[in-house]
Amino acid sequence: MAKRVFLIVLDSFGIGAEPDAAAFGDAGTNTLAAVASHPAFCGDTLARLGLFSIDGVTCGKPCAAPIGSFARLREASAGKDTTIGHWEIAGLVSADPLPIFPEGFPKELIDAFTAMTGYPVLCNKPYSGTQVIRDYGEEHLRTGALIVYTSADSVFQIAANEAIVPVEKLYEICRQARQLLTGKYGVGRVIARPFVGDKAENFTRTSRRHDFSLLPPRETMLDKLQAAGKATIGVGKIHDIFAGRGVSETIRTSGNAEGMQVTLELADRDFEGLCFVNLVDFDMLYGHRRDVAGYAAALAQFDAWLPGFLAKMRPEDVLMITADHGCDPSYTKTTDHTREYVPYLVYGASLRPGVDLGTRYCFGTIANTVCDYLGVDACLDGCGVLHELAR
Repeated sequence: MAKRVFLIVLDSFGIGAEPDAAAFGDAGTNTLAAVASHPAFCGDTLARLGLFSIDGVTCGKPCAAPIGSFARLREASAGKDTTIGHWEIAGLVSADPLPIFPEGFPKELIDAFTAMTGYPVLCNKPYSGTQVIRDYGEEHLRTGALIVYTSADSVFQIAANEAIVPVEKLYEICRQARQLLTGKYGVGRVIARPFVGDKAENFTRTSRRHDFSLLPPRETMLDKLQAAGKATIGVGKIHDIFAGRGVSETIRTSGNAEGMQVTLELADRDFEGLCFVNLVDFDMLYGHRRDVAGYAAALAQFDAWLPGFLAKMRPEDVLMITADHGCDPSYTKTTDHTREYVPYLVYGASLRPGVDLGTRYCFGTIANTVCDYLGVDACLDGCGVLHELAR
Protein backbone atom coordinates (compact mmCIF):
# COMPACT_ATOMS: atom_id res chain seq x y z
CA MET A 1 0.00 0.00 0.00
CA ALA A 2 1.25 3.50 -0.84
CA LYS A 3 2.71 5.52 2.01
CA ARG A 4 1.30 9.01 2.58
CA VAL A 5 2.36 11.72 5.03
CA PHE A 6 -0.04 14.53 5.94
CA LEU A 7 2.03 17.35 7.45
CA ILE A 8 -0.16 20.10 8.92
CA VAL A 9 1.39 23.40 10.01
CA LEU A 10 -0.74 25.33 12.50
CA ASP A 11 0.74 28.67 11.50
CA SER A 12 2.16 30.41 14.62
CA PHE A 13 1.19 27.76 17.21
CA GLY A 14 4.18 28.13 19.53
CA ILE A 15 4.39 26.31 22.87
CA GLY A 16 6.70 28.52 24.92
CA ALA A 17 9.65 30.90 24.64
CA GLU A 18 12.94 29.50 23.36
CA PRO A 19 16.12 30.11 25.40
CA ASP A 20 17.13 32.99 23.12
CA ALA A 21 13.66 34.59 23.03
CA ALA A 22 14.83 37.68 24.96
CA ALA A 23 17.24 38.49 22.11
CA PHE A 24 14.19 38.69 19.84
CA GLY A 25 12.20 40.76 22.37
CA ASP A 26 9.96 37.81 23.20
CA ALA A 27 10.89 36.72 26.74
CA GLY A 28 8.05 34.90 28.49
CA THR A 29 5.86 34.37 25.45
CA ASN A 30 3.75 31.21 25.17
CA THR A 31 1.04 30.94 22.52
CA LEU A 32 -0.34 27.62 23.80
CA ALA A 33 -0.57 28.80 27.41
CA ALA A 34 -2.27 32.03 26.31
CA VAL A 35 -5.11 30.21 24.54
CA ALA A 36 -5.44 27.00 26.59
CA SER A 37 -6.90 28.84 29.57
CA HIS A 38 -9.61 30.58 27.51
CA PRO A 39 -13.17 29.19 27.79
CA ALA A 40 -13.39 28.87 23.99
CA PHE A 41 -10.47 26.43 23.86
CA CYS A 42 -10.91 22.69 23.54
CA GLY A 43 -8.01 20.39 22.80
CA ASP A 44 -9.24 16.90 23.66
CA THR A 45 -8.01 15.24 20.46
CA LEU A 46 -4.73 17.18 20.50
CA ALA A 47 -4.27 15.94 24.07
CA ARG A 48 -4.81 12.34 22.88
CA LEU A 49 -2.12 12.92 20.26
CA GLY A 50 0.25 14.09 23.01
CA LEU A 51 0.12 17.89 23.00
CA PHE A 52 -0.03 18.30 26.78
CA SER A 53 2.58 15.59 27.32
CA ILE A 54 5.28 17.52 25.45
CA ASP A 55 8.46 18.47 27.29
CA GLY A 56 8.04 21.88 28.95
CA VAL A 57 4.26 22.16 28.48
CA THR A 58 2.68 22.89 31.84
CA CYS A 59 -0.85 23.88 30.81
CA GLY A 60 -3.64 21.45 29.98
CA LYS A 61 -4.11 17.90 31.20
CA PRO A 62 -1.73 15.26 29.81
CA CYS A 63 -3.36 12.16 28.35
CA ALA A 64 -2.61 9.01 30.35
CA ALA A 65 -2.01 6.95 27.19
CA PRO A 66 -1.39 9.17 24.14
CA ILE A 67 -2.11 7.60 20.76
CA GLY A 68 0.55 9.76 19.13
CA SER A 69 4.22 10.44 19.79
CA PHE A 70 5.43 13.92 20.61
CA ALA A 71 8.36 16.31 20.80
CA ARG A 72 9.24 19.93 21.39
CA LEU A 73 11.28 21.42 18.55
CA ARG A 74 13.69 24.32 18.91
CA GLU A 75 14.46 26.48 15.90
CA ALA A 76 18.03 26.38 14.61
CA SER A 77 17.62 29.25 12.13
CA ALA A 78 18.21 32.91 12.92
CA GLY A 79 14.64 34.11 12.66
CA LYS A 80 11.02 33.76 13.66
CA ASP A 81 9.18 34.30 10.41
CA THR A 82 7.02 32.16 8.16
CA THR A 83 9.55 31.69 5.38
CA ILE A 84 12.49 30.67 7.55
CA GLY A 85 10.25 28.49 9.74
CA HIS A 86 8.82 26.54 6.81
CA TRP A 87 12.20 26.23 5.10
CA GLU A 88 13.59 24.71 8.30
CA ILE A 89 10.61 22.33 8.60
CA ALA A 90 11.58 21.26 5.08
CA GLY A 91 15.20 20.68 6.12
CA LEU A 92 16.91 23.98 5.27
CA VAL A 93 18.43 25.92 8.19
CA SER A 94 19.01 29.63 7.59
CA ALA A 95 22.16 30.64 9.46
CA ASP A 96 21.64 34.32 8.64
CA PRO A 97 18.40 36.20 9.19
CA LEU A 98 16.54 37.58 6.21
CA PRO A 99 16.80 41.40 6.03
CA ILE A 100 14.32 43.52 7.95
CA PHE A 101 13.66 47.24 7.68
CA PRO A 102 12.55 48.69 11.03
CA GLU A 103 12.93 52.25 9.70
CA GLY A 104 11.17 51.53 6.41
CA PHE A 105 12.78 50.84 3.05
CA PRO A 106 15.63 53.04 1.81
CA LYS A 107 14.83 55.86 -0.59
CA GLU A 108 16.87 54.32 -3.40
CA LEU A 109 14.74 51.17 -3.26
CA ILE A 110 11.43 53.04 -3.13
CA ASP A 111 12.53 55.26 -6.01
CA ALA A 112 13.44 52.19 -8.06
CA PHE A 113 10.06 50.61 -7.22
CA THR A 114 8.21 53.75 -8.34
CA ALA A 115 10.24 53.97 -11.54
CA MET A 116 9.56 50.32 -12.35
CA THR A 117 5.83 50.26 -11.55
CA GLY A 118 4.81 53.86 -12.20
CA TYR A 119 3.13 54.12 -8.79
CA PRO A 120 4.09 56.53 -5.99
CA VAL A 121 4.23 55.16 -2.44
CA LEU A 122 2.46 55.93 0.83
CA CYS A 123 3.54 54.97 4.38
CA ASN A 124 6.84 53.02 4.00
CA LYS A 125 6.97 52.11 7.70
CA PRO A 126 6.50 49.03 9.87
CA TYR A 127 2.75 48.83 10.46
CA SER A 128 -0.15 46.62 11.44
CA GLY A 129 -1.89 45.43 8.28
CA THR A 130 -5.36 46.35 9.47
CA GLN A 131 -4.31 49.73 10.89
CA VAL A 132 -2.33 50.77 7.83
CA ILE A 133 -5.39 50.70 5.56
CA ARG A 134 -7.39 52.69 8.11
CA ASP A 135 -4.66 55.32 8.33
CA TYR A 136 -3.69 55.49 4.63
CA GLY A 137 -6.60 53.94 2.75
CA GLU A 138 -8.51 57.16 2.07
CA GLU A 139 -5.39 58.91 0.76
CA HIS A 140 -4.78 55.87 -1.45
CA LEU A 141 -8.31 56.24 -2.85
CA ARG A 142 -7.71 59.94 -3.58
CA THR A 143 -4.25 59.65 -5.10
CA GLY A 144 -3.88 56.09 -6.38
CA ALA A 145 -0.53 55.78 -4.59
CA LEU A 146 0.24 52.30 -3.25
CA ILE A 147 0.44 51.61 0.48
CA VAL A 148 3.84 50.00 1.06
CA TYR A 149 4.73 48.81 4.55
CA THR A 150 6.70 46.18 6.44
CA SER A 151 6.75 44.57 9.90
CA ALA A 152 9.22 42.89 12.21
CA ASP A 153 9.31 40.12 9.61
CA SER A 154 11.28 40.17 6.38
CA VAL A 155 8.39 41.38 4.20
CA PHE A 156 7.58 44.03 1.62
CA GLN A 157 3.79 44.43 1.73
CA ILE A 158 1.69 46.30 -0.81
CA ALA A 159 -1.90 47.20 0.05
CA ALA A 160 -4.31 48.48 -2.59
CA ASN A 161 -8.05 48.86 -2.87
CA GLU A 162 -9.51 46.49 -5.45
CA ALA A 163 -11.55 49.34 -6.96
CA ILE A 164 -8.35 51.33 -7.62
CA VAL A 165 -5.89 48.54 -8.44
CA PRO A 166 -7.47 45.30 -9.71
CA VAL A 167 -6.10 42.20 -7.98
CA GLU A 168 -4.29 40.85 -11.04
CA LYS A 169 -2.60 44.23 -11.49
CA LEU A 170 -1.54 44.18 -7.83
CA TYR A 171 -0.04 40.73 -8.37
CA GLU A 172 1.87 42.04 -11.39
CA ILE A 173 3.24 44.90 -9.28
CA CYS A 174 4.32 42.41 -6.61
CA ARG A 175 6.15 40.33 -9.21
CA GLN A 176 8.01 43.47 -10.29
CA ALA A 177 8.89 44.21 -6.66
CA ARG A 178 10.13 40.64 -6.24
CA GLN A 179 12.59 41.25 -9.10
CA LEU A 180 13.95 44.31 -7.26
CA LEU A 181 14.15 42.73 -3.84
CA THR A 182 17.30 40.64 -4.07
CA GLY A 183 20.74 40.71 -2.47
CA LYS A 184 20.82 43.03 0.55
CA TYR A 185 17.14 43.80 -0.10
CA GLY A 186 16.18 40.12 -0.48
CA VAL A 187 13.20 40.01 1.87
CA GLY A 188 11.56 36.66 2.46
CA ARG A 189 8.20 37.64 1.00
CA VAL A 190 6.55 40.30 -1.11
CA ILE A 191 2.88 40.24 -0.08
CA ALA A 192 -0.12 41.52 -2.03
CA ARG A 193 -2.71 42.88 0.43
CA PRO A 194 -5.90 43.77 -1.47
CA PHE A 195 -8.75 45.43 0.43
CA VAL A 196 -12.22 46.77 -0.24
CA GLY A 197 -14.40 49.60 1.12
CA ASP A 198 -14.85 53.31 0.44
CA LYS A 199 -13.83 54.87 3.75
CA ALA A 200 -11.67 54.12 6.77
CA GLU A 201 -14.61 52.80 8.79
CA ASN A 202 -15.40 49.98 6.36
CA PHE A 203 -12.03 49.10 4.81
CA THR A 204 -11.61 45.30 4.92
CA ARG A 205 -8.81 43.09 3.69
CA THR A 206 -9.96 40.38 1.29
CA SER A 207 -8.98 36.71 0.99
CA ARG A 208 -7.07 37.40 -2.25
CA ARG A 209 -3.77 37.97 -0.45
CA HIS A 210 -0.86 36.43 -2.32
CA ASP A 211 2.75 35.89 -1.24
CA PHE A 212 5.74 36.07 -3.59
CA SER A 213 8.62 34.36 -1.81
CA LEU A 214 12.34 34.30 -2.17
CA LEU A 215 13.51 31.10 -3.84
CA PRO A 216 15.02 28.70 -1.27
CA PRO A 217 18.82 28.84 -1.62
CA ARG A 218 19.22 25.05 -1.42
CA GLU A 219 17.16 21.93 -1.96
CA THR A 220 14.49 21.04 0.58
CA MET A 221 12.55 17.86 1.28
CA LEU A 222 10.12 18.93 -1.46
CA ASP A 223 12.88 18.78 -4.07
CA LYS A 224 14.14 15.44 -2.73
CA LEU A 225 10.68 13.87 -2.72
CA GLN A 226 9.78 15.19 -6.16
CA ALA A 227 13.05 13.91 -7.62
CA ALA A 228 12.23 10.49 -6.18
CA GLY A 229 8.87 10.49 -7.97
CA LYS A 230 6.75 11.14 -4.88
CA ALA A 231 3.76 13.47 -4.85
CA THR A 232 4.30 16.83 -3.13
CA ILE A 233 0.90 18.45 -2.67
CA GLY A 234 0.94 21.97 -1.20
CA VAL A 235 -2.27 23.15 0.48
CA GLY A 236 -2.74 26.81 1.41
CA LYS A 237 0.30 29.04 1.01
CA ILE A 238 2.92 26.26 0.74
CA HIS A 239 3.52 27.01 -2.96
CA ASP A 240 4.05 30.69 -2.16
CA ILE A 241 6.49 30.03 0.71
CA PHE A 242 8.72 27.85 -1.47
CA ALA A 243 8.21 29.92 -4.65
CA GLY A 244 6.72 26.77 -6.17
CA ARG A 245 10.00 24.87 -5.96
CA GLY A 246 9.49 21.15 -5.39
CA VAL A 247 5.68 21.42 -5.25
CA SER A 248 4.04 19.06 -7.74
CA GLU A 249 0.47 20.20 -7.07
CA THR A 250 -0.89 23.38 -5.51
CA ILE A 251 -4.30 23.84 -3.88
CA ARG A 252 -4.72 27.40 -2.61
CA THR A 253 -7.27 28.02 0.12
CA SER A 254 -9.06 31.00 1.63
CA GLY A 255 -8.38 30.02 5.26
CA ASN A 256 -8.51 27.26 7.85
CA ALA A 257 -11.99 25.95 7.03
CA GLU A 258 -11.22 25.40 3.37
CA GLY A 259 -7.76 24.04 4.19
CA MET A 260 -9.22 21.42 6.49
CA GLN A 261 -11.91 20.48 3.95
CA VAL A 262 -9.32 20.08 1.19
CA THR A 263 -7.18 17.90 3.47
CA LEU A 264 -10.18 15.66 4.18
CA GLU A 265 -10.79 15.30 0.46
CA LEU A 266 -7.13 14.45 -0.17
CA ALA A 267 -7.40 11.66 2.41
CA ASP A 268 -9.78 9.95 -0.04
CA ARG A 269 -7.39 10.36 -2.99
CA ASP A 270 -4.78 7.80 -4.01
CA PHE A 271 -1.22 9.16 -4.02
CA GLU A 272 2.18 8.31 -2.62
CA GLY A 273 4.14 11.07 -0.97
CA LEU A 274 3.51 14.22 1.03
CA CYS A 275 0.49 16.45 1.59
CA PHE A 276 1.93 19.65 3.12
CA VAL A 277 -0.76 21.89 4.64
CA ASN A 278 -0.59 25.41 6.07
CA LEU A 279 -3.52 26.67 8.16
CA VAL A 280 -2.92 30.40 8.15
CA ASP A 281 -5.82 31.82 10.18
CA PHE A 282 -4.15 31.17 13.54
CA ASP A 283 -1.43 33.66 12.60
CA MET A 284 -3.14 36.06 10.21
CA LEU A 285 -6.52 36.50 11.89
CA TYR A 286 -5.79 35.87 15.57
CA GLY A 287 -2.09 35.91 16.49
CA HIS A 288 -1.13 39.22 14.87
CA ARG A 289 -4.42 40.78 15.94
CA ARG A 290 -3.80 39.65 19.53
CA ASP A 291 -7.19 37.94 19.62
CA VAL A 292 -6.94 35.29 22.35
CA ALA A 293 -10.60 34.29 22.09
CA GLY A 294 -10.45 33.93 18.30
CA TYR A 295 -7.25 31.89 18.48
CA ALA A 296 -8.74 29.59 21.15
CA ALA A 297 -11.91 29.08 19.12
CA ALA A 298 -9.92 28.32 15.94
CA LEU A 299 -7.92 25.66 17.79
CA ALA A 300 -11.15 24.17 19.13
CA GLN A 301 -12.46 23.98 15.55
CA PHE A 302 -9.29 22.22 14.41
CA ASP A 303 -9.50 19.84 17.34
CA ALA A 304 -13.12 19.03 16.47
CA TRP A 305 -12.06 18.39 12.85
CA LEU A 306 -9.32 15.94 13.77
CA PRO A 307 -11.43 12.85 14.64
CA GLY A 308 -13.02 12.87 11.19
CA PHE A 309 -9.59 13.00 9.57
CA LEU A 310 -8.15 10.29 11.83
CA ALA A 311 -11.06 8.04 10.82
CA LYS A 312 -10.09 8.41 7.15
CA MET A 313 -6.43 7.53 7.65
CA ARG A 314 -5.21 4.36 5.95
CA PRO A 315 -2.92 1.80 7.65
CA GLU A 316 0.23 3.26 6.03
CA ASP A 317 -0.71 6.93 6.55
CA VAL A 318 1.16 9.20 8.95
CA LEU A 319 -0.15 12.48 10.38
CA MET A 320 2.27 15.13 11.61
CA ILE A 321 1.20 18.38 13.28
CA THR A 322 3.60 21.23 13.95
CA ALA A 323 4.08 25.03 13.65
CA ASP A 324 6.55 27.42 12.06
CA HIS A 325 7.00 29.96 14.90
CA GLY A 326 4.89 31.54 17.65
CA CYS A 327 2.55 34.53 17.66
CA ASP A 328 1.39 34.82 21.27
CA PRO A 329 -1.98 36.62 21.13
CA SER A 330 -1.64 37.71 24.77
CA TYR A 331 1.68 39.47 24.20
CA THR A 332 0.91 43.15 23.83
CA LYS A 333 4.45 44.53 23.59
CA THR A 334 4.27 44.02 19.82
CA THR A 335 1.93 42.42 17.28
CA ASP A 336 4.76 40.45 15.69
CA HIS A 337 5.70 36.76 15.66
CA THR A 338 7.27 35.38 18.83
CA ARG A 339 10.38 33.20 19.14
CA GLU A 340 8.97 29.96 20.55
CA TYR A 341 9.39 26.22 20.53
CA VAL A 342 6.89 24.40 18.31
CA PRO A 343 5.06 21.11 18.86
CA TYR A 344 5.68 17.98 16.85
CA LEU A 345 2.89 15.40 17.04
CA VAL A 346 3.20 12.17 15.02
CA TYR A 347 0.51 9.54 14.60
CA GLY A 348 0.05 6.50 12.38
CA ALA A 349 -1.06 2.87 12.73
CA SER A 350 2.39 1.73 11.59
CA LEU A 351 4.18 3.77 14.27
CA ARG A 352 4.62 3.29 18.00
CA PRO A 353 2.24 5.38 20.13
CA GLY A 354 3.15 7.39 23.19
CA VAL A 355 6.86 7.90 22.47
CA ASP A 356 8.20 10.95 24.33
CA LEU A 357 10.85 12.34 21.98
CA GLY A 358 11.80 15.12 24.39
CA THR A 359 13.23 18.36 23.01
CA ARG A 360 14.94 18.27 19.61
CA TYR A 361 17.12 20.94 18.05
CA CYS A 362 16.06 21.93 14.52
CA PHE A 363 12.68 21.82 12.83
CA GLY A 364 14.49 19.76 10.17
CA THR A 365 13.72 16.81 12.42
CA ILE A 366 10.44 16.78 10.50
CA ALA A 367 11.91 16.79 6.98
CA ASN A 368 14.27 13.93 7.68
CA THR A 369 11.54 11.87 9.35
CA VAL A 370 9.19 12.46 6.39
CA CYS A 371 11.85 11.44 3.87
CA ASP A 372 12.92 8.41 5.90
CA TYR A 373 9.33 7.21 6.14
CA LEU A 374 8.80 7.62 2.39
CA GLY A 375 12.07 5.84 1.62
CA VAL A 376 13.91 8.83 0.19
CA ASP A 377 17.57 9.49 1.00
CA ALA A 378 17.58 13.19 1.87
CA CYS A 379 20.62 14.26 3.99
CA LEU A 380 18.89 17.52 4.99
CA ASP A 381 19.56 19.72 8.00
CA GLY A 382 18.40 18.10 11.24
CA CYS A 383 18.08 14.49 12.37
CA GLY A 384 15.04 12.28 11.83
CA VAL A 385 13.32 10.24 14.55
CA LEU A 386 11.74 7.45 12.52
CA HIS A 387 14.05 4.86 14.09
CA GLU A 388 12.53 5.74 17.48
CA LEU A 389 8.97 5.46 16.20
CA ALA A 390 9.09 2.35 14.04
CA ARG A 391 7.34 -0.68 15.48
